[in-house]
Amino acid sequence: MIFDASFRYILTLSLIAAMGGFLFGYDTAVVSGTIGQVSELFDLDAMAQGWYVGCALLGSILGVTIAGRLADRFGRKRVMLLAALLFAISALGCALAPTFFSLVIYRIIGGAGIGMVSIVSPMYISEVAPANIRGSLVSLYQLAITVGFLGAYLVNFQLLEWSVTDLFREQKPWDLLFHQQVWRGMLGMELLPALVFLLVLFVIPESPRWLVINQRLGRAEKIFSRLYPDRKLAEMKIDEVKKQAAKTSESNFELLKNPKILRPVLYGMAIAVLGQFMGVNAVLYYGPGIFEQSGLSGGDALFYQVMVGLVNVLTTILALLIIDKVGRKKLVYFGVSGMILSLVLISFYFYAGSNLGLSSLFLLTLFLVYIFCTAISISAVIFVLLSEMYPNKIRGLAMSIAGFSLWVGTYLVGQLTPWFLEKLGPSGTFLFFAMMCFPYLYLIWKKIPETAGRSLEDIESYWLGDEKNQKNTV
Repeated sequence: MIFDASFRYILTLSLIAAMGGFLFGYDTAVVSGTIGQVSELFDLDAMAQGWYVGCALLGSILGVTIAGRLADRFGRKRVMLLAALLFAISALGCALAPTFFSLVIYRIIGGAGIGMVSIVSPMYISEVAPANIRGSLVSLYQLAITVGFLGAYLVNFQLLEWSVTDLFREQKPWDLLFHQQVWRGMLGMELLPALVFLLVLFVIPESPRWLVINQRLGRAEKIFSRLYPDRKLAEMKIDEVKKQAAKTSESNFELLKNPKILRPVLYGMAIAVLGQFMGVNAVLYYGPGIFEQSGLSGGDALFYQVMVGLVNVLTTILALLIIDKVGRKKLVYFGVSGMILSLVLISFYFYAGSNLGLSSLFLLTLFLVYIFCTAISISAVIFVLLSEMYPNKIRGLAMSIAGFSLWVGTYLVGQLTPWFLEKLGPSGTFLFFAMMCFPYLYLIWKKIPETAGRSLEDIESYWLGDEKNQKNTV
């Protein structure tokens, strides 16, 4: 199947949907290079800095709250189009914002776009992908996030370099964007990929599983026939979706009253929120500031952050290649164990590193090991699991609930990290992150089944108690 027309078609759909992840990553990470400049311009204290970072996460909470319902009601494609439009509005608004209040409003708008794509993009990919390569294809979304992170770091680094040259100097409005207040250029550059995403979404079809659930069988048959050239296999897939949907005839909220359905929803909420308290977003948001606390200059700190982003991308590519072969759970066991070790060592560096004569290069190495372990485990697995765990009929609502938990956790980390760093110091902060890894490991070990290689309908049967699907591979 690797090089046939159906695979190329599926890959194209997946790559287009994954572009939402690039915008997610860029919008999330670009703020790391602007905190110092925005804080100086608007005279922000530690809590106000947290609000500047966290306001976009508040928007993400709002976006994720409505995304699932909208996706179940109007389809996956339309919600991705709405998200792309919000990203474009946010980028332009942030670049031109006259006040801190207006900057926050546009950051919230962009955050709503993040919340929407964090639910709908991986959901769409999971619903068009065959079971044997679904993990790898959904991981394209996570890969796109890491490319977005790296893109933001590179843009921040390059614009900071350009700001001391004569490029566009005294040419309005470029002088403001690239010299006087270069943070505006950093935030505004998101407009370009947002417009590209908006345009290419028009060429992809709606999710065929959503079409079947909503009795639009003619369109669903055409799409399934392109996904599965074997006509009998395409018809079998449609029948499988229809039969599984018939088992859950209740409305979405009535389904949540069923303990068999509520159980995976609660587990999804738990792993979503716990994953945010294991440090990765603190590194992505506040990395330059943390590196500066180790004695680096602002420029060197941004360069170190670029290195973090590069390792994030390369490791995610590795995870993408092996996630369907190794399985979701084994990647988590390996990666989270490495996260615990590296976080403890980072904590030790900030506690006693200066007394032992340890260099900033040693700190960079520890951060890169931590990012490697994170990218190959929880970051690669979370959106794959959340897009797989729930019944077709309730997938949008269930992913919104899990996504809401994820973004509440992300908001709290973004808001509280400056306070943690101020009150606990870097050493105490990273030790706290290490401790939060243990309950996450327990949940994956004891409560979550291995989903690699299983169809979405097979996973649904597992949670509903179908005996032949009760094997929980650990």
